Amino acid sequence: MLARALDFLLDTFLGLFALALLLRFYLQVMRAPARNPLSTFIAALTDWIVVPTRRVVPGLFRMDLSTLLLAWLTELILLTLKQWLVGFRVGIPVAPALGLLALLAAIQIVKLSLVVLIVAVLSQALLSWIAPYSPAMPILNSLTRPFLSVFQRRIPPVGNVDLSPIFVLVGCQLLLFLIASVEALLV
Repeated sequence: MLARALDFLLDTFLGLFALALLLRFYLQVMRAPARNPLSTFIAALTDWIVVPTRRVVPGLFRMDLSTLLLAWLTELILLTLKQWLVGFRVGIPVAPALGLLALLAAIQIVKLSLVVLIVAVLSQALLSWIAPYSPAMPILNSLTRPFLSVFQRRIPPVGNVDLSPIFVLVGCQLLLFLIASVEALLV
């Protein structure tokens, strides 16, 4: 009972913190508006660790690699603590186990990125019908534009309905299935 409660708390707090770091990374990469309540909230939530890490980890091609590294480290800590909670398997050397956990943490970051994209596409589609001038639309547009534009160039609207979100969602789901099968092979 206590182990399940601790597992839930770890998933909640470290998982949400990794999500905040990953969102900060993508908002910076996609040049989302910084004067938005969501961007301000995420920056305030993560500044305490991102700002000192930037002094050590340089950026690359205008990407804040320190934030991405911190998201990966958060996932690695989460997976390590969860393994410690259930107990490491006996007979596995420490170095390969840590290497496997590092790879699984990277897979978790990719999965979380796909989930962020799915939620952003669905939110943008719903808000475009309900509240097209919502303050969240510029952020959602900057997050989804690179993915939607690939399909918008090739597939014309049908009856003034843009079908590109459907193709992005299907592609994300297929990638999640593929990642789940790779993850099952590793675990």
